[in-house]
Amino acid sequence: MSRRVLIITYYWPPCGGSGVQRWVKFAKYLPAAGWQPVIYTPENPEYQGIDHSLEGEIPPEAEIVKRPIFEPYGLYRKLMGRGSTTDMKVLTSTEDETPGGKSWKQRLSLWVRSNLFVPDPREGWVRPSVRFLKKYLKEHPVDVIVTTGPPQSLHLIGERLHRLLGIPWIPDFRDPWTQMYWFKRMPFLPCVERRHRRLEQRVLDNASAVLTVTPLVQEAYAAQTHTPVAMITNGYDAEDFAQAVQPDGYFNLVHTGLFPVDGNPHALWKVLAEKCAVDPAFAARLRIRLAGKTDRNIYASLTAAGLDGNVVDCGYLDHRATVREQLGASVLLLPLRNDPDYALILPGKLFEYLAAGHPVLGIGAPDGAMARVLADTGAGSCCAFDDETGIRSFIDSAWTQFCSSETAEGVPSGSFAETRENALSPEGASAAAVAQYERKALTQKLAELLESVIH
Repeated sequence: MSRRVLIITYYWPPCGGSGVQRWVKFAKYLPAAGWQPVIYTPENPEYQGIDHSLEGEIPPEAEIVKRPIFEPYGLYRKLMGRGSTTDMKVLTSTEDETPGGKSWKQRLSLWVRSNLFVPDPREGWVRPSVRFLKKYLKEHPVDVIVTTGPPQSLHLIGERLHRLLGIPWIPDFRDPWTQMYWFKRMPFLPCVERRHRRLEQRVLDNASAVLTVTPLVQEAYAAQTHTPVAMITNGYDAEDFAQAVQPDGYFNLVHTGLFPVDGNPHALWKVLAEKCAVDPAFAARLRIRLAGKTDRNIYASLTAAGLDGNVVDCGYLDHRATVREQLGASVLLLPLRNDPDYALILPGKLFEYLAAGHPVLGIGAPDGAMARVLADTGAGSCCAFDDETGIRSFIDSAWTQFCSSETAEGVPSGSFAETRENALSPEGASAAAVAQYERKALTQKLAELLESVIH
């Protein structure tokens, strides 16, 4: 008989984006590992994007429980004006659209978001969820509770249920809490910052085990608490890559997902523009394919560099179409946010880039978590934002290999198996090193962690 795990998550299909995929994929493979997933999620959340294709990933064994959530967005936007946001990644951006910096409304918006929603705007869901789940779990027992954040307020639901019912509980930090790169930019009142740190410490200390997604966050949390801290990275699902994509004859630099203004790789655009100016063949074949939400300042930078004629705006794509873009790439672009604290982060798209089997050009901290993965797998390189020499060398090498592949017999079609075997990586990606990030293997690690906390 399968054990049961309650997974409390804000993001669930039809929500799109990387935030939902981690636990959809875990849920998909947990039944084969001996665990029935029980999903608790809002029935009326605010989603940034919709991807109905992910609904097909939910296994029939999954038990889905939805309850309404009240989020103060309507009142907030009425106060702040149309188009306002509570997203810290936007509000704390280091680059502003206005020449004089943030407007008074933007500054007020940041102050309101920072000090009136602790730890985040979903904190109003904590008390009613605890009240409902306390009764529900007595009638429908589970063996372990998992909460996944952000939003970090969901960990408070798990902490209270653990304390009230004694059920083992694991908080999963997809992003760190007070160590998140934008945390230092919040205009906190001193008492609010102290409250964040107290809440985070309470979660860490009261959990049965703590789960993180990057080695650097694991190390930081292990030094902060006596609770065991495990790490299971994000990953890729081999089934998603079992589709053939024929080469289209272009040198495709592909970026998928969110492309924020503070991840704008100005040095890359300069390198590409200079190469186009001296190499007509490169200029004719270069395509910069942007799939997902791309900040308008990125497009402005591409236009300023004279590359607007090389840009293909794919817009928002569902997950399957996104994978096709990755498989059709010549180079996969992965600029991080240009902030030292972002060195801790491993973006979820990195692992799908690995699975696609094409060279990955990372731009960010050369000693950060992403740089470690690229070095360990041999799938690409990570250059600093201002490292024009390193970026130029990578592009030149990838272009040379692209041209060579066209003259070679048996050009790979782009299917998962063929691409992995014939990856066009300057460093030569190791299939064995990449395979450790496959979702089935990661789910087996999760099942072992769940077993470890049952007494």
